[in-house]
Amino acid sequence: MFEPRELDGELEALREAEAPGAIVLDTEGDFETLPPEVAENLLPVVDSLDPLSYPEAWVPDDAPETLHRIAGGEFTIGAPGDGGVAWTRQTDPPVVFVKPRLEGSPQGFIDFLIANAVVEIGTGLPEQFLGFFEDRYVALDEAVPLSSADTYQLAAALFDAYVGLHTRHVFENWAEEYPGLYEEWVDAGERLEPRLSGLSSDVASGRTDFADGAELACAAVKHDVEIPTPFAALNTDAYRDHGADFAVRWAEKTFEALEKD
Repeated sequence: MFEPRELDGELEALREAEAPGAIVLDTEGDFETLPPEVAENLLPVVDSLDPLSYPEAWVPDDAPETLHRIAGGEFTIGAPGDGGVAWTRQTDPPVVFVKPRLEGSPQGFIDFLIANAVVEIGTGLPEQFLGFFEDRYVALDEAVPLSSADTYQLAAALFDAYVGLHTRHVFENWAEEYPGLYEEWVDAGERLEPRLSGLSSDVASGRTDFADGAELACAAVKHDVEIPTPFAALNTDAYRDHGADFAVRWAEKTFEALEKD
């Protein structure tokens, strides 16, 4: 199920600097969330497990089942929306998972995704958005007129932006020490910019679902590119400083404005 992935050059140096001891594994199968019986196959390659758990009161009754599982203390790795690379700090040492869906992708892009995971491990920020919002997730759910699945997607995007505000200064400093990874970070941002240019009008007109638009805009925060309204407010020091309270208030004000339009 899991095979150690050999790292070298800049990527190995970055791992040693940002998350020393972290293990990078290739996974045999693709996944969004690993079931506990599969995740337990990690036992031979890690020293210990410490599954996350959160108060069930933080999760609305109609929230997606994955969120209930994350809150419930089951050893759950990954979540919908994680993409081709996932990571966990529920193991000692932490583990990065590289999924088969990345086969055929440019090697530099894969290296950046692994590097991004390594940097996120080193931040000490929560592993999933529920650990960020805590009991404010219920307030977010009440603030937005979205389905439970779209609210989940929006929350994941908002957390992605918050993490990006904490990691991009690391990427910005790669130019001299990790020039190859730096170029991949810049390139990934440049590839997002054309998709961001018409996002405001696409969301306002309904051509793009709000949650999908948020996912795209918030993913761009880590690349330090211009973010369109109404998502630009998430690309600020105010969001970095005030976290979940800011995110909930932003959602309230944004949907109030959309309803007036």
